[in-house]
Amino acid sequence: MLIIQELLFVIAFGIAVYLFYRKARQIRQNILLGRDVQLNDEPAARWRNVLLLAFGQKKMFRNPLVAVLHFFVYAGFIIINVEILEIILDGILGKHRLFSPLLGGLYPVLIGCFEILAALVLVGCAIFLIRRNIVKVKRLYQHELDGWPRSDANYILITEIVLMLLFLTMNTADQALQQHGHEHYMATGAFWVTGPFVSLFSGLSDGTLIAIERTCWWLHILGILAFLNYLPYSKHLHIILAFPNAYYADLRPKGKMENMPAVQKEVQLMLQPELAADTPAGDIPKFGAKDVPDLTWKNLLDAYSCTECGRCTAACPANITGKKLSPRKIMMDTRDRAEAIGAQIAKTGSFTEDGKTLLRDYITEEELRACTSCNACVQECPVSINPLHIILQLRRHLVMEESSAPQEWNMMFSNIENNMAPWKMSPDDRDKWAVEMNG
Repeated sequence: MLIIQELLFVIAFGIAVYLFYRKARQIRQNILLGRDVQLNDEPAARWRNVLLLAFGQKKMFRNPLVAVLHFFVYAGFIIINVEILEIILDGILGKHRLFSPLLGGLYPVLIGCFEILAALVLVGCAIFLIRRNIVKVKRLYQHELDGWPRSDANYILITEIVLMLLFLTMNTADQALQQHGHEHYMATGAFWVTGPFVSLFSGLSDGTLIAIERTCWWLHILGILAFLNYLPYSKHLHIILAFPNAYYADLRPKGKMENMPAVQKEVQLMLQPELAADTPAGDIPKFGAKDVPDLTWKNLLDAYSCTECGRCTAACPANITGKKLSPRKIMMDTRDRAEAIGAQIAKTGSFTEDGKTLLRDYITEEELRACTSCNACVQECPVSINPLHIILQLRRHLVMEESSAPQEWNMMFSNIENNMAPWKMSPDDRDKWAVEMNG
């Protein structure tokens, strides 16, 4: 019987790992659809971002209560993986609590800490469910979250509650069997959270307790393997991608926009035509971005790292004043378009025009023009996402490739081109006010 359980576990574990690997590889390929960009400078500053923003969740602590609750859930997910490692090894080797003899008296302390984290995860997830479904926090109840995105968050929270309850119930039944002196359940000592509840199970027979413990064990580990494969389809992929995204975050000052050498070259030639003879002809540059392959791989990593928390949209002055722009929707749309292109490549081996583009079919001109370029969304994002960079590239395509801009913008562009300033006056007349005042 034990051999059969080991075999079933190895098969289930192997299938789960393979399916996760296949989807993770597809997501990596989707991210690499973007243009290459070098982001490996200043490694010390980048590792500091990983420690402070990804591990330490520094930005979350602007709202201390929510940050502490989120930290409980986050820490529980990360740290309890040590217990999951033991469960996996137990399943493969046919053992029970493999680490107990190795750790001795430290083992019940370690499990006790895990149980405290599990209890805190239960509390945190319950409060987050209340915030989403009863209190209905505004940023968690906007239209871009209608349907699957809102359900996704609830599914994850409910799943985490169920997994933690299974973990605690399994430990309680295990301790009851230890007290009964069952040979397979070696004595480890009482655990901190479930220890006081063992008396509730003490009247049950060994057969019943084993059935409860084994059922919880199997459901717990199968639930985790199912969660592993649900993760790549969920916004909770940020649990993994927040770390590389923090490392590759843009270290430049937030107000510094990306310059295009090709544009700079054209301006220099316009101001100094004599340089044109010495300038070799090159390919006509492509300005801005119209679809996902025109963006950088970091833009696409941003899109897959998005937590859909809405802090960017809640801070966006355009959104606050009723404009259509939502930085969160920009990221969700970019991810959806990357998924659509990736799915076609996976099916046919290459991407052919499907009559759609990120610009207009997913993100409208109205959304792009509402942006004030204030960087509020970049400042607020807890995982170092930059929606503004995508907005600027799409807007650059509209203006420089399609000459599509509001009349007021075109007037300003014309003045800059002809008068070297946004105002409709020649450079020679620009200082007349000073002469008149001194006159």
